[in-house]
Amino acid sequence: MKKFLLCIGLVAALAACTEDKDLVYDYPARPDVEPMPSVAISPVAAEHNALEFTITPTNAEECSYYCIETDEDDVQLTAGEVIAMGKAVSATESGQYRAEGLFDETSYNVYAAVRKGDRVAVSAIKMTTTAAPVVEPEGPTTNPMYIWVDAAANFPDFANSKENIRRDLTLAKETGFTDVVVDVRPTNGDVLFSTDKCQQVAWLGAWGSNGYAKYERTADWDYLGAFIEIGHELGLRIHAGFNTMVGGNKSNLGEQGVLLRDASKKEWATVLNTKNGFVNTLDSDETTFFFNPHNADVQAYILDLLRDLAAYRDLDGIILDRGRFDSMLSDCSESTLKEFEEYVGEEVDFNKDVLPAGFTGTINADMPYEYKHLKKWLEFRAKAIHDFMTKAEEAVHGVNGAVKFGVYVGGWYSTYYDVGVNWASPSFDTSSKFPRWATKEYMNFGYADVMDHMLIGAYASPGNVYGSSEWTMQGFCQLAMEYIAGACPQVCGGPDVGNWDYDDKYTDAQEYEAITNSVKACYDACNGYFLFDMIHLKKAGTWQYAKAGIDQVKESL
Repeated sequence: MKKFLLCIGLVAALAACTEDKDLVYDYPARPDVEPMPSVAISPVAAEHNALEFTITPTNAEECSYYCIETDEDDVQLTAGEVIAMGKAVSATESGQYRAEGLFDETSYNVYAAVRKGDRVAVSAIKMTTTAAPVVEPEGPTTNPMYIWVDAAANFPDFANSKENIRRDLTLAKETGFTDVVVDVRPTNGDVLFSTDKCQQVAWLGAWGSNGYAKYERTADWDYLGAFIEIGHELGLRIHAGFNTMVGGNKSNLGEQGVLLRDASKKEWATVLNTKNGFVNTLDSDETTFFFNPHNADVQAYILDLLRDLAAYRDLDGIILDRGRFDSMLSDCSESTLKEFEEYVGEEVDFNKDVLPAGFTGTINADMPYEYKHLKKWLEFRAKAIHDFMTKAEEAVHGVNGAVKFGVYVGGWYSTYYDVGVNWASPSFDTSSKFPRWATKEYMNFGYADVMDHMLIGAYASPGNVYGSSEWTMQGFCQLAMEYIAGACPQVCGGPDVGNWDYDDKYTDAQEYEAITNSVKACYDACNGYFLFDMIHLKKAGTWQYAKAGIDQVKESL
């Protein structure tokens, strides 16, 4: 995919760089309307992610410039194309400009075009970015230490400020984190990366000093690109977090997302098995609206977005979140139920044969076996998500084989069937450990072998750092390694350090100690560490406790 990049910002003069010959396009003179407009462009400097150049227009009413990656055919843009698509600048004065967010060691054509009346002229130069600097690791090298950056929670700081991004990524680096997951498709389903398939995020709701409020994005620079550029300068790996099966949300601040903007997409939305019958989620009391993962148009839409995301060649990884069904209530659309009948080979009365109307619990002693197709339904849903994840991996690596593909999942595998996900290895016999809800065939739809890396939410309370069972941080990670069984080469787990004490049972000191202890407990149990979310460390001022835990790991190496 060719990436078009607008050149932004007027800058001070820098040292000149060497370049190829100018590409100049001459237009025949018209003596009756002389003089002709003209434009000159010359290189100034090249960096690993930026190019600088001077543009000098003459006898012009309009001047624009445009930067495009050079392809094998070296297709040349016309003056009209540059003026239409490019960045407008002064048509009367010479200026020096900078194109940022470029790929390293890549050749670009940088165009300048002018217009006066119906007469135009264009010039272009070729420039090549330099190699990216090598950042030497400081101190002992650990397995990955991930920190997540939720889009909404951090939006007040990051939406319009590269300075704030640099400030907090610097803190993450100094704390000892090696990898940052920046959320670029929040739960409204819009995006914070370059694509023409979806609307950009215009605003998000977040908690601030004045309560829950709307924060608008007015900046026009590439949000993900800024994280990649700054993160790499600091020696951090940058991964894109991507909420997968969401298509919109609403709150008292307003509503957003393709499902709420485009009435023709209503069939994309999941259908819920409510106590009042089968109801499209858009007609329900839900506030976050999920897609139907079975829907072929939904899958095609998401895969196209992932391809554009993977086109960021400097991106280190992609982490899918919410790559699942909404809940045990979904999906009960007519098309899905027909597909299920074909899967089991007979007609199905859903509420009699599968699940009672409105069921939202877990399958335990209160869930009778008389629902004869229940286990097959859970298998069917796991297959749907498995098959989609396989397509997603192929889509991402078809564009960029270097980017790591993976998922975030909750560590509570014993009940994760409720969202239709089997994140274990296909070699793990789920039915032998969970015979109440897993068929023998359920194991066939474990997708861990599709992943390059996996993040496990070990979301236990501050009092449950250690242990060997679910709902302890250490236990979540140990069990994940058992279930994944080496199918995924990198498994990192860890806590949510903000939403973990709903009853306010623990003192601040106990919570701080839990942050520190969680690092080594989780790190030693799997292949690394994962902390959710940066906003909690920022608001509580607890970076030092995460650093203490990471330092303990380093000392043990």
